[in-house]
Amino acid sequence: MRVISGELGGRRLVAPRGGRTRPSSDRVREALFMALEPFTGRRVIDLYAGSGAYGIEALSRGAVRADFVESDRAARAALDRNLETLGLTGRARVWPLALPRAIGRLRAELAQADLVLADPPYGGEEARSVLAALGHEGVLAEHARVVVEHHAKDELPERAGRLVCLRRRRYGETMVSTYETRAGSDPGET
Repeated sequence: MRVISGELGGRRLVAPRGGRTRPSSDRVREALFMALEPFTGRRVIDLYAGSGAYGIEALSRGAVRADFVESDRAARAALDRNLETLGLTGRARVWPLALPRAIGRLRAELAQADLVLADPPYGGEEARSVLAALGHEGVLAEHARVVVEHHAKDELPERAGRLVCLRRRRYGETMVSTYETRAGSDPGET
């Protein structure tokens, strides 16, 4: 696993030990990031961060700050090592929390994010939970993007509160769904 592009392009990332996480493929990350550019000045949240590949890629491409949410201890150890090795600790913060609590803390302590990258475990309700929480919690700036990597069989809604689906791209068994916050969307809709 490596950083695809930007100031840290080509640098290797350490993956968490054990099989509890599923790193995103370089192919999926490269396609996702090409569709989201530019990154200069963006505030990014990497949910279910694992090794931090998504957030680190955003920082490498010019994001001003990344907040990483990861509850697994082994994954956080790899993430901390990657941030230290790449010299990113001054532009990053790691939140050792599970999703519901993390969203509340992020809302209370941070400026609104421009981009959220989420790679929850496949085959559960986590992807829907991410959208439900972010669509209602006030963590996102206007016109912020939320990108969720999920199993192609997992159906996600077209709308979740203020979030509206812009596009979906399939890469084998992986689906990447991109949402945007919209002013005037009913925060009560899901």
